[in-house]
Amino acid sequence: MKFIFDLDGTICFSGKPLSERIVQALDELIEKGHEVIFASARPIRDLLPVLPAHMHYYPMVGGNGAFIAKGGKVISTIHFDPQTAENILNLIQEFDATYLIDSPWDYAYSGSDDHPIRRNVDPEQRAKNVSPSELDELVKVVILSSRNGEQLLDQLHRLPVVIYRHGQEDIIDISPKGINKWTGLQQLGVEMQQFIAFGNDANDIEMFRHSAHSVCVGEHTELGELATEKVSNEEEQIVRKMRELMSGLQIA
Repeated sequence: MKFIFDLDGTICFSGKPLSERIVQALDELIEKGHEVIFASARPIRDLLPVLPAHMHYYPMVGGNGAFIAKGGKVISTIHFDPQTAENILNLIQEFDATYLIDSPWDYAYSGSDDHPIRRNVDPEQRAKNVSPSELDELVKVVILSSRNGEQLLDQLHRLPVVIYRHGQEDIIDISPKGINKWTGLQQLGVEMQQFIAFGNDANDIEMFRHSAHSVCVGEHTELGELATEKVSNEEEQIVRKMRELMSGLQIA
């Protein structure tokens, strides 16, 4: 069975690398013949630092489906069309927004150094922080703060994009239209109803809709309603659930 894991808030907490306990449980999955795939809002660049080295070669979906990696290499990216990218940049300027903009590898960041998201961005300095005009393609945009946020959000909804609003961090996550974790998983050959998914947020909804079994970690109203079951975000409970499922829990 394929096991798909979101990272932040699901098996990775406070931006720190996976704990020894979580890594051990993931290794057990592999030992029992299962496959592990990571599916995160992070670009692949920022997925790698929280994973142990031997997991850098696992299949990965990054940027909520915009980045696909396999065998330690990014094999495809999907970016905004030039007109949409220009419209987003114009709105950023109009609403005095601070941002994190990802290209296939480099990025542009204008937020404060103490913003919670900053510690997760290129901690190993694998890429360059440049101006938006220096990025060849825009793959993913995160609005960190802005003037008249609701008005900005209304303008963004008029563009051909996918928007996730993360309430806990108060950020707006923007991806190209038609992109989500499920579309990314399909590029890795994952088939409908042939995987188990663990997630915790709105960007996991489409992944949950197509899974054979899904586990919502922590509290999220909409995701929790879709999930097969829910567990708390305590690491002990998450590991216990992983082991129950790998040991042959009957999946409805």
